[in-house]
Amino acid sequence: MNCRDHCGACCTAPSITSPIPGMPNGKPAGVRCVQLDDDNRCRVFGKPERPAFCGGLQPSEEMCGTNREYAMVWLAALERATAPA
Repeated sequence: MNCRDHCGACCTAPSITSPIPGMPNGKPAGVRCVQLDDDNRCRVFGKPERPAFCGGLQPSEEMCGTNREYAMVWLAALERATAPA
């Protein structure tokens, strides 16, 4: 499956604990990554400075559903389920 155009849910919903260019402390859940451009495309896609977390999160029908809103809800639920106690 390919990423949905203009989505960016996976770059907004989850927290990222490793440094991101422009976000040296990572980012909290629900905060838009500074590396998303105006079309919700990653500016560091395929570059060595892209966090490993981002490269490991691959689009799937289960995660992405049929629209961005579904993906945001699914990813937020995953974030809550995997958060430290």
